[in-house]
Amino acid sequence: MIGLRIKTYLDEHGIRYAFLAEKLHITPSVMTDLLKGKRKIDCVEYYKICEILGVNLEFFFEQEKAEV
Repeated sequence: MIGLRIKTYLDEHGIRYAFLAEKLHITPSVMTDLLKGKRKIDCVEYYKICEILGVNLEFFFEQEKAEV
């Protein structure tokens, strides 16, 4: 699940969820839903998340391949 991988990345790098929510112009509760998989991340949101975190678009998908 992409949201969980993003959550793990944020935790490992000490990035607050509220910081990312603010940058995405969403509420912290929506951010929490994205990270928990209760709400799907759309393409635009995913692109912005990667841009904000400074990772390439494949980053969180590459982690998925490594987990398998």
